Amino acid sequence: MITRFDYIQNKILSHEEAKKRISTWRLKDDKIVFTNGCFDILHKGHVSYLAQSAELGNRLVVALNTDASVKRQGKGDDRPVNDNDARAMVLGGLGFVDAIVFFDDDTPLSVIQELQPDVLVKGADYDPCETNASSKKYIVGSDVVKNNGGEVIAIPLVEGFSTTSIIENLKK
Repeated sequence: MITRFDYIQNKILSHEEAKKRISTWRLKDDKIVFTNGCFDILHKGHVSYLAQSAELGNRLVVALNTDASVKRQGKGDDRPVNDNDARAMVLGGLGFVDAIVFFDDDTPLSVIQELQPDVLVKGADYDPCETNASSKKYIVGSDVVKNNGGEVIAIPLVEGFSTTSIIENLKK
C-alpha cells in the first residue's frame, strides 16, 4: 500500500523519469502543462497561479530551480529560505501538481526542450507574444512550445503576495 508520503515523493522525478511518465500520459491523450519557478515560501499567489495552470490541461509539471539556480538569480544572500528538497515536498503536497523536476540552469530551456509540454505557463509579468529573447517579458522556451503546436499562456498574478515581501515583513 502506498502511503500519502510516498505519493508525494513519487511526484519528484528525474528528467528521465519525467519523460517516461509524460509518455504514459500522452498515450491517454493527456495535455501536459509546464511551468517553472523557485516557489521558495509557498503563498496564496503561488497556489492560485499553480491551480489556474493545472486547469489548462490534464497534467501539471513544475520545474523547480535548484538552490544554486535560485542563488544565481540575485534574490538575496538569504535565498532560498527553503532548500530544493523542502520546496519540492511542499509542491508535491498540492493535489493538482502531477510532477516536479529540478533544473540547475539559469533558465528551464533545456527541460522544456526535453519534456516538450503542450502548454507553457508563466505569470502575467511575462508576455506570451514577446519574441525578443533579451526582453524581461520574454518567456523562455515559448518558441520551442509554439513550434511544436503548443500554447504559451500568462496567468494574472495575485496582488499583494510575493516571497520577497513576506521575508521583508518577517524582518520587521
